[in-house]
Amino acid sequence: RHKGQRREDSMLVHCIVGTRPNFVKIAPIMKALGRCQRIRAHLIHTGQHYDTVMSRSFFEDLTIPEPDRYLNVGSGTHAVQTARIMESYEQVLNEEKPGLVLVVGDVNSTLACSLTAAKAVTPIAHIEAGLRSFDRTMPEEINRLVTDTLADHLFTTCTDADENLRREGVSPERIHFVGNVMIDALLTSLPLAARKKTIKRLQLEAEHYALVTIHRPSNVDEPESFFRVLMILEAIGRMLPVVFPIHPRTEKQAEALGLADRLHACPGLQLVAPLRYLEFINLLSSARLVLTDSGGIQEETTILRIPCLTLRPNTERPITIREGTNRLVGTDPDVVIDAARKALGSSDKPKCSPPPLWDGKAAERIAAIVEQIATAPA
Repeated sequence: RHKGQRREDSMLVHCIVGTRPNFVKIAPIMKALGRCQRIRAHLIHTGQHYDTVMSRSFFEDLTIPEPDRYLNVGSGTHAVQTARIMESYEQVLNEEKPGLVLVVGDVNSTLACSLTAAKAVTPIAHIEAGLRSFDRTMPEEINRLVTDTLADHLFTTCTDADENLRREGVSPERIHFVGNVMIDALLTSLPLAARKKTIKRLQLEAEHYALVTIHRPSNVDEPESFFRVLMILEAIGRMLPVVFPIHPRTEKQAEALGLADRLHACPGLQLVAPLRYLEFINLLSSARLVLTDSGGIQEETTILRIPCLTLRPNTERPITIREGTNRLVGTDPDVVIDAARKALGSSDKPKCSPPPLWDGKAAERIAAIVEQIATAPA
């Protein structure tokens, strides 16, 4: 796995993943750490996402090495899942005694392994630290807040995140502005994604379709909110073809709420199974318009300069609005439909610049700092 010889005094780093967004972010980090002579990186997969498309195919597309440990925790409520991860990871932590636990993002695996490491007095590094939606009804916001409170080293994607952390009392020497590893993965993968035939297979025409991803509880757990999403999909589908790689959770909720038939009957809408990473990037990079409630897609569309309508009242990534193509539209059908018409009314790609350090080299900067941590005097 690793190039070159490892020094005998190399530091063991546990790299924690559990969900699809984690896999995307960890791929460039594992490659960069693999080039460090003073680092031994072990990949710990909690199994929070465990089906083939959510997990296995992403490892293949992103050439992520096989996990050193697979915890196989599966699904459950937030409390159950977090507890299972903590219980399983504690055993691994006690056996291997890493010098650093590196967590990414804001999912339950991030929180659970941070809590476990903190109680074992093991240093923690958090990738994507400092992002804030300021909405504590979002489970991810709780995960972010607690993880950043526990972390010893906080790696940020933007200066907004630095400011949030300083405001919360984090000392500046613990904050490292390194850029965005999600963009590292995107830029590396674009040439490979361009070879995929996903657009042709779905009988779509490049830059003449909308891409939708909706899965957050606030949008799909209640009949009223899901109904608003359906009204939006019906209206957009009358403007141009819409492709919707449907998240298993969204599909399950449509059935549970009795809205599956109406979802399948939306005009112009093509529902497809969850896609592999490279297939999804193939679709994303040629979309005319994106509607999402995902955090990462807000970032990817900013780099790709594709209009993005975020169906949420807030975002932890305000830089994508200020310097990118993203617009917060909530879920009022009239507001979203009006925003879609305006976005589709322009024939030119939005004029925007990549945010600072979103240059494909964030993982290299992270690896250099982790190696400094490994060689620092105890």
